[in-house]
Amino acid sequence: MKLKIAGFLLLFLFILGACSSAESTDSEQTESSRKETAKTEVLTGNTFDLVAEEAAHSLNSEVDVEAWTFNNSVPGPELRVKEGEEIKINLKNKLPDPVTIHWHGVPLENNMDGIPGVTQNAVQPGDSYTYNFTASVPGTYMYHTHQDGVNQVDKGLYGSLIVEPDEVSYDQDYVMMLDEWMSNPVTMDMANMDHENMSGMGDSEESAEEKSMADDMSNYDIFTINGKSGDEVETLTVKEGEKVRLRLANIGFMSHQIHLHGHDFKVVAIDGQEIKNPDDIKDQLLSIAPGERYDIEFTADNPGEWYLECHGEMEGTKGMKARIQYENQENESTDKPNDTIDLPKFDFMTYGEDKKAAFTLDQIYDVEYTMNLNTEAKNNATVYTINRKTYPDTDNIQVEKGDLVKVKLVNKSDSEDHPMHLHGHFFQVLSKNGKPAEGAPILKDTINVKPGDEYIVAFKADNPGNWLFHCHDLHHASAGMVSLVSYKDYIVDFSPDPDVNNKPE
Repeated sequence: MKLKIAGFLLLFLFILGACSSAESTDSEQTESSRKETAKTEVLTGNTFDLVAEEAAHSLNSEVDVEAWTFNNSVPGPELRVKEGEEIKINLKNKLPDPVTIHWHGVPLENNMDGIPGVTQNAVQPGDSYTYNFTASVPGTYMYHTHQDGVNQVDKGLYGSLIVEPDEVSYDQDYVMMLDEWMSNPVTMDMANMDHENMSGMGDSEESAEEKSMADDMSNYDIFTINGKSGDEVETLTVKEGEKVRLRLANIGFMSHQIHLHGHDFKVVAIDGQEIKNPDDIKDQLLSIAPGERYDIEFTADNPGEWYLECHGEMEGTKGMKARIQYENQENESTDKPNDTIDLPKFDFMTYGEDKKAAFTLDQIYDVEYTMNLNTEAKNNATVYTINRKTYPDTDNIQVEKGDLVKVKLVNKSDSEDHPMHLHGHFFQVLSKNGKPAEGAPILKDTINVKPGDEYIVAFKADNPGNWLFHCHDLHHASAGMVSLVSYKDYIVDFSPDPDVNNKPE
């Protein structure tokens, strides 16, 4: 009997050991076969395939994160198309959650805007979706998921779209996407909450704690350029005499103060829109808010090694810098990073050559609307409101095609910026804090309204649809700061599916 028991014990231990060995082998295989991101590709033409998929991504020499990617890179492919081209993008979703693609800043038909529950249903895991539109306006644009964006954009699900004009005036052209990451990520499900009373945020101490962690920007401790930080950021190589264009696009959730060392430069476009006769400036900080794009140009006339860097005091600041290296340089630059030097900030309200503008402050408008932006406490939670309401209960801006629309944006929050982004249109900035714009007319799709500030902007309602007008700090959008520009009599050509988990932010 004892021998039988001993035999059974030996057999049990053998099986247990075999199972442990198999589990170990499976774990090793999973670890060794884990997909890692590749270098971002530049794709040209008019038809593109974008695959949303997971991969391990290295931010710097010390920190890897589990990223969500387009085509296995962060950022996703840089798409370069020609002005006027009809383009087609085929999206395949290999992620565990639904996704969409929003073409940030691009004027296109409403049904191609990529907003779940508003212009389409979210693309489910394993499914595909095709976007078709005309690249009608040249400029620097971005694409990113608009499904649960506060989490999915945070994971890396974005890229750049460059619409090139018929003729270019530069020799080198670099896209630089600015972002920030958490070395210890906090995942939020704010977009799944009931924004009527925000009860989902007050149901437990855990949810309130998670929200506080996500809203604390100090958790973002790694700043990146094109998905890399510090010494991992790719060097920008130039030749003496070349005209160099840098396209600075902020896909993150906070503003970044960018300084170009050693060269005069011009701000030639903001949010993709060219500026009339831009002036030469030097040693000014470009404050680039979430959703904004600044194109600058400089002549490579100062051989050596220089820096483009972020200024500030946050932990991640020092990682957001890139070297500018001259080819075949004979002299060595003594330039060193200096992210704390006090420099003046660039002011687009007084920049460029004054010329006749499409809109003025004193003309007659068909629609006038005021957006009071605020931070409020409701049901033991912080919400972000437009005129004291949270999405989807915010009041839409109702327009008819052809209307001239004037909007006043007022930030009543004590300490938080609100970079407000309008889909499907460009607006002209008319005034700031009661002072009219003095330089060239500035056309934008995103404007950063700081606490206490007031901007007046105007646009023509010339693109029928239902268009989001929201804060591009997606923590704020997910907690309510979203409204719509809604065209009367516009007929939506899809049926929202209640079972697909549409999360428009």
